[in-house]
Amino acid sequence: MAKSRIYNPEMECMHPEQRKALQGERLRQTVNRVYDNVPLYRERMDEKGVSPEDIKSVEDLKLLPFTEKTDLRDTFPFGLLAVPKEKIVRIQGSSGTTGKPIVSGYTEHDVAVWTEMVSRALGAVGADEQDIVQVCYGYGLFTGGLGAHQGATNVGAMVIPMSSGNTQRQIMMMQELGSTILCCTPSYAAYLGEAIHDAGLIPGKDIKLRAGLFGAEPWTEGMRKRIEELLGIQAHDIYGLTEIAGPGVAFECEEKNGSHINEDHVIAEIIDPATGEQLPYGTAGELVFTTITKEGMPMLRYRTHDICTLYNDVCKCGRTTVRMGRITGRTDDMIIVRGVNVFPSQIETVLVKTPGVAPHYQLIVDRVNNADTLEVKVEMTGELFEQNDSLGEMQKLQKQIRDQIKSVVGILTKVTITAPKTLPRSEGKAKRVIDNRKL
Repeated sequence: MAKSRIYNPEMECMHPEQRKALQGERLRQTVNRVYDNVPLYRERMDEKGVSPEDIKSVEDLKLLPFTEKTDLRDTFPFGLLAVPKEKIVRIQGSSGTTGKPIVSGYTEHDVAVWTEMVSRALGAVGADEQDIVQVCYGYGLFTGGLGAHQGATNVGAMVIPMSSGNTQRQIMMMQELGSTILCCTPSYAAYLGEAIHDAGLIPGKDIKLRAGLFGAEPWTEGMRKRIEELLGIQAHDIYGLTEIAGPGVAFECEEKNGSHINEDHVIAEIIDPATGEQLPYGTAGELVFTTITKEGMPMLRYRTHDICTLYNDVCKCGRTTVRMGRITGRTDDMIIVRGVNVFPSQIETVLVKTPGVAPHYQLIVDRVNNADTLEVKVEMTGELFEQNDSLGEMQKLQKQIRDQIKSVVGILTKVTITAPKTLPRSEGKAKRVIDNRKL
């Protein structure tokens, strides 16, 4: 198990009732600030008949309006700022591959808060001045690279700002500089692990990595085990999003039983995605965040569209914050095939448990003769490919995967098994779904 430490015991281990009072105070301040300075929030609160004076505690959160990603596009670029533009020192955002990008303005205070949150995540894997952190998230508007970088710098570690791509150079730097902590997407971590294996390098001997912080895309427990085996490390989840604070909003401790939410800076809720009603702890639903310390562009009840569960039971690590379970899907990434809701993570759960297949797959959705079809393309591992030249054995494996997917998802799929390294690789977020019905 990777070494661990609590970076900020006062906040991470605060008594829940004391934290609740702190959240209430900060929530009131935030609501007053956005009501006075953000026309969209003032208009929506007026429409609901809610005034800042009505918000007295965390229990009153449900009175406030929701915020959607479309609101950021509709008010692009500065319509949701709660401070003068001159106070903004950083703009972060999405790639903006379709339409206007999503951008968020950060004040100097906001960057410091974000840095603190990432530092807590790094503390959970024991990062300190003895560590060398290799950051393979993309730098630029995307929050991953700069977020991990500033947190690692803050804990005193040496940082290698590799960004994404150029895998052979990544491995060379990792080997020569002795990187101990890796930060990237889980799909790229798996890709790096394969490349290290193919190069004949031995984790623990040629590669000194001991821990990884992986996020920016949903991943399963099966994928975690694959990464840990490939790289010889402890793999931890880290969660964030541009609109709230980038990576560091939540992170896993050594117990790996959910990600601790930095509740002194954000308030998390789970809602029914259809009705918007709050759901109790332990119930799966849509994750919603409200920022309570962000100055530049505060978010009230921001709908993430991520599906997960919140837990408030005590964690053995000593932290008292609410934890979020793994993201099991997204309401906006859900595929509806023949009337059945399908999440890519459901398919991944089956594939990573199947011996002989690699953690690389694509889901191809199409419509043939007015009927939806779903094809699952998955790679064989190199070892199985070399051993398995029998058509009968290949068909047996395809049937096994097809039957397992049907038992989990409830529909029949076409399963295509490909040779190793034939499916596209991603150095950022993996593109798992190709929906030809939209073309």
